[in-house]
Amino acid sequence: MIQGFKKFIMRGNVIDLAVAVVIANAFKPIVDNLVEKVINPFIGGLFGKPNFDSVGEFTVGKGKNAATVQPGSILTALVSFLLVAAAVYFCLVYPMNKANERLARRKGLNAEEAEVSEEVRLLTEIRDALGGGYMNGGGAAGGGYTGGGYRQQ
Repeated sequence: MIQGFKKFIMRGNVIDLAVAVVIANAFKPIVDNLVEKVINPFIGGLFGKPNFDSVGEFTVGKGKNAATVQPGSILTALVSFLLVAAAVYFCLVYPMNKANERLARRKGLNAEEAEVSEEVRLLTEIRDALGGGYMNGGGAAGGGYTGGGYRQQ
């Protein structure tokens, strides 16, 4: 059980995920400031305050047990999410993709070749040469994949 946990932790994608979380956490203030200080004031100037919390608002109960339900807050969260996603895409992802395309053209590669590393290209060629045999029950190792990592008997 400990060996399995060790293998899981040492896999590359777990480490990549941990690094991505740390980088995202460090990057969050930049995106927050872009949305709160640039995009939201711009939208607020055009359409009024971009807050939909009071849309559909109603009160349940009476007296001191009264509670205010604000279904519009979900709409506010959705709009906020879309603004963050748009800010990240148009200010970061799109320019980075364009820069990568220019760099690939300078190196004489097409965009698809530039994205695939040499190791991935080699593994793809090996997979294609095997004809997908391992996942389909054949392959050089025999037995094939059964979904649980066991050989077929």
